Amino acid sequence: MSLSLRSERTQRIKEEAKRLGFMEVGIAEARFLDEDARRLERWLSQGYQGKMKYMENHFDLRVDPRKLVPGAKSVITLLMNYFPRQPLPEAEVKVSKYALGEDYHLVIREKLQALLAFIHKEFGQVEGRGFVDSAPVLERSWAVESGLGWVGKNGNLLRARQGSFFFIATLITDLDLDFDPPTQTSHCGSCTRCIDACPTGAIVAPAEIDGSRCLSYLTIELKDAFLPQQRESEMEGWVFGCDICQDVCPWNRFAKPHEEPRFDPIPILQHPHLDRWLEISPEAFRSAFRHSPIKRTKWKGWQRNLRALQSGNQDGGPHT
Repeated sequence: MSLSLRSERTQRIKEEAKRLGFMEVGIAEARFLDEDARRLERWLSQGYQGKMKYMENHFDLRVDPRKLVPGAKSVITLLMNYFPRQPLPEAEVKVSKYALGEDYHLVIREKLQALLAFIHKEFGQVEGRGFVDSAPVLERSWAVESGLGWVGKNGNLLRARQGSFFFIATLITDLDLDFDPPTQTSHCGSCTRCIDACPTGAIVAPAEIDGSRCLSYLTIELKDAFLPQQRESEMEGWVFGCDICQDVCPWNRFAKPHEEPRFDPIPILQHPHLDRWLEISPEAFRSAFRHSPIKRTKWKGWQRNLRALQSGNQDGGPHT
């Protein structure tokens, strides 16, 4: 394929992705991620995955996209903004910003399918698969490989003058495309605000996260009962996920509101209230959150989180 034709294809794909609502697009060569493989192996050996046993599965698929899409040549990484359009009300209960609206898996999957349909229409039969936080893909690594940012000390992908409030999606394809230069530099400098602010000490070293201690893990992934210290001193009002390490990041002062109506808060989340949420029945929970990421906790997990927070409040609030 000529360089001009490849560049034209690349540009048209990026333009269509932007038209579909993605804020940034980067492309990297589909290859084995040797350094990331070593890093993932160390992370798993430390037990930082907690009870997320799925993180231990399909190791070879995680580090080599060509095993997910045979013949893959290009990994297209796409970012979608979710920073709220309206300030969130001060409340005793908090839900992570990414979970306020419709389930991002549904929203982004539709856009990935539309982008793949565009590629098929314009360039003929192409092998490709889109992923959004639902398959063994190292999204942040591919974002760095595509020049879309760096992994900050809080473990999130960061972009200068944009922050980190965005979803990462991946489209692996056998199309021959132009590759973007990878990110070579971190712009975190000597800042340690995220490390200092984490209430559970989950950021054990810069960009090294003990997932089993993270509030997002405790309120979403963990199915067991909380320990007393988690109930009293660690939740800080969070009942689904946690944004602390992002909220304190200086780069997020540049975050701009998203333009996707489906990410606006669903009705039940527009007026957070601990007692009212505690009274919700299993049927009402399923109805209210049927298109929300929060359905992942199921009613039982939602009640556990709320009651743990209620217990901390009755004990006089969080202890430090």
